[in-house]
Amino acid sequence: MRMGRTFYHKSCAELPLGLLHHPLHPLHPLILFHEEIDHLEPEGEKSNCEVCKEMRWEYCYFCYRCNFKLHIKCGSLAPTTEATKVHHHHHPLTPYWKLMTFTCDLCGKEDKGMPYVCTSCGFGIHTRCTNFPGRLKVVRHNHPLNLIHSLELHQSNSQLCQLCFLKVDTNYGLYYCSRCDFVAHLDCAMSWRNMEDINLLELKEEESAESKAMLENVDSKLDQSVDSEICKVIKTTVGEDGTETATEIKHFSHEHDLKLTDEVPNNKICDGLTSNTLTHACHEHPLYLSITNYEQKCSICDSENYRVFRCTTCEFVLDFKCATLPQTAWNNQHEHPFTLCYAPEDNSNEYYCDICEEERDPKQWFYYCADCSFPTHSKCIIGDYPNIK
Repeated sequence: MRMGRTFYHKSCAELPLGLLHHPLHPLHPLILFHEEIDHLEPEGEKSNCEVCKEMRWEYCYFCYRCNFKLHIKCGSLAPTTEATKVHHHHHPLTPYWKLMTFTCDLCGKEDKGMPYVCTSCGFGIHTRCTNFPGRLKVVRHNHPLNLIHSLELHQSNSQLCQLCFLKVDTNYGLYYCSRCDFVAHLDCAMSWRNMEDINLLELKEEESAESKAMLENVDSKLDQSVDSEICKVIKTTVGEDGTETATEIKHFSHEHDLKLTDEVPNNKICDGLTSNTLTHACHEHPLYLSITNYEQKCSICDSENYRVFRCTTCEFVLDFKCATLPQTAWNNQHEHPFTLCYAPEDNSNEYYCDICEEERDPKQWFYYCADCSFPTHSKCIIGDYPNIK
């Protein structure tokens, strides 16, 4: 059905404009609105759906008085969720139509919402947790990961998520590769920054040796298909010896085509080959690439990023900008080179930049000319974006 310039499914066009006595909000009527409407909610307040806890920019039922919101699908959930659809439980799960604070038996997080419960064994989970796939693939591991409800200590020595390198609670659900003892938080594995968008239907594990051998073969094909999707050749040239060289490619990590060049700007590092482990002169322990759904604060500059290097021994965090600062830098107005320093040059407790003459934070790294006793902010030497020319 078409209304104006907008198209609707017939079922969507026939939705009731209001709901009376909904089980989750029986006191007031709920009116059908679109989440993009600015005057829908009080000024400065934005609410998520009470069931899925998300803002999807779609039609929803809304209560003006209580700022209560329900997406259409969330307000009309299926009476039961079959066991085959919820890979981590063997019984059907039924929605409990009441908002309550509870601890999810899968993710282990306490939240207020409408749980799905198992009437046979008392198992209860968040509505959003019913959608976790039983199997998925992440970019940073070669094998698919399986959703498991818990991990016994005798099964694994892994206590850290291999995607964010923070501790995992093995009493609750996680994604796991038994071949490599690879563990990941549910949210980390499901993050668009980590999850690989590929078809895993043919990767079902079987008990027999024959099916296991087939799985190994499929994994090999999977790796090959992933490699083929990482880079697409746009242009090539053929040398005098007949060797074909790609001169222009399309890489999954960048929106524009990349051209082959032998001219590399000073201090420019490769943006594609970032190791998962970093050994840095500033810290005594190894640092691991941590990718999360929330921003993590750098221990040096206090900037917050989703991708950082994290120490698993202590709470030290290093962002990419600080990790890639050059050890030596030059300034056009100074005859000597500057060396990157990680600690204050003295115990005076008064630290200033000799270029901009503003105060320096003693916690932050700085550049220093030992020949002239000349300290400076790093940004005063190499700018705010040293790796971009």
